[in-house]
Amino acid sequence: MSITQQYLLDAYRARRLGEAVPPQPGAHDWQVVREWRDRREFEAILTGRPAHGRLRHTLSRWTRLRPRF
Repeated sequence: MSITQQYLLDAYRARRLGEAVPPQPGAHDWQVVREWRDRREFEAILTGRPAHGRLRHTLSRWTRLRPRF
């Protein structure tokens, strides 16, 4: 059973029982990504690593190493 089929079944059951319909699949994906990023930054601070700029630093290093034509 796919996630969409499971959601439709759960929504149908909730409506028949008069309960609240569950959130749609993927409705809170961005919130999960933000919380994961915040957790990663928090752990970086606890271990003494810089929390911001790691990706920017890596990308700038790659652009400096690539030969320009």
